[in-house]
Amino acid sequence: MSFKLCATLLVAAALLYPFADPQARSGVLASVWQTGWLSVSAVVLAFLAAVGLYCRSLQRCLERVGPAARAAQPASVWLMFLLPYNFVEDFYIVANVSRSIRAEAATNARLTGLTGFGFVSGFGWCAAQIVSLLPNFVGELAGGVALLCWVAHWRLVAKVNRLLAAPGESVAAPGASRSPQ
Repeated sequence: MSFKLCATLLVAAALLYPFADPQARSGVLASVWQTGWLSVSAVVLAFLAAVGLYCRSLQRCLERVGPAARAAQPASVWLMFLLPYNFVEDFYIVANVSRSIRAEAATNARLTGLTGFGFVSGFGWCAAQIVSLLPNFVGELAGGVALLCWVAHWRLVAKVNRLLAAPGESVAAPGASRSPQ
């Protein structure tokens, strides 16, 4: 079996375990379960909307880097919506976007001075989201770390998008300033 399939099966088991044993609801999921179904539904919808905006930002980034610098097709970022496969695929998506930014930075003067390509923040949120499935305080702490790393990665990608935008093109990003830093 391939690594992706084996890892996805492990993540699926971790995600399904709380449904099989309600007493096992812990980690970041414990806090979510305590709020009730209406709150959970609102949080899930808001989160999915944010993931959609994030995927659009990643896709835009891959579209803006030159074809020779692209490590993946721009539309491939939408695999983030394939649960539970996304927990594993997210690592590959982040790696491909980061490699693409690094390759573009090697030849594009607009990215001069860019010191990070998103590997640390990207792999940080990917790893922390998996650790967030662990029980108790460790899982809850990892959920917070995942969220912070995710926002940091998104901001970096938004900055790259602004730097690579065509003159006169408007590029807005959540929580990011409109001028390059």
